[in-house]
Amino acid sequence: MKSKAFRSIIMLALLAFILAPAVQSCKSSKTATAPSGETAITMYCSGPEYFSDNEYFRANNSGESTNQSMAKKKAMSNARLDLAAAIETRVKAVIDNYFSSYTSGQEIEDKERYEGLSREVINQQLNGIRTICEQFTKTESNNYKCYVAIELAGDEILNGMKNRISDNDKLKVDFQYEKFKGEFDKEMEDFK
Repeated sequence: MKSKAFRSIIMLALLAFILAPAVQSCKSSKTATAPSGETAITMYCSGPEYFSDNEYFRANNSGESTNQSMAKKKAMSNARLDLAAAIETRVKAVIDNYFSSYTSGQEIEDKERYEGLSREVINQQLNGIRTICEQFTKTESNNYKCYVAIELAGDEILNGMKNRISDNDKLKVDFQYEKFKGEFDKEMEDFK
């Protein structure tokens, strides 16, 4: 009887010894350490959940000031600029694709009007952004630092473009909304 109990104990000890590395690897991952001479920093309001996707344009940025509200204003201004640039790039690609695919090529003036309208729409729609993350820190130099992430729905830009083009008598004559929307949706899919 003693030898069975002894063997069971030995087997359990051996099993524990074999499984110990596997159990270690299942534990939460170790905090990564920065290489020598470098200091790891935390970027709040950043990461994959704050990237643009096929539904939303997103941007994040930060601002620093001795005044907390000024730090937020700087962060929001920086993020708005990034968001506007990202939207403008995508909308320009949509317009380029729309005109190359669906028009006869002689409407250069109309294309320029579309691009002008798109800038107006982007500027107008930026008033409808949502703040999806906001984080404040205090620096070693006693300044406030604000991190923000903002978003704007792609549909808001698309609808704004549709409304502005529909208000323009010359452009709405040849405007094919479904084709324009198709190009817009293709561009948004690139974010996936």
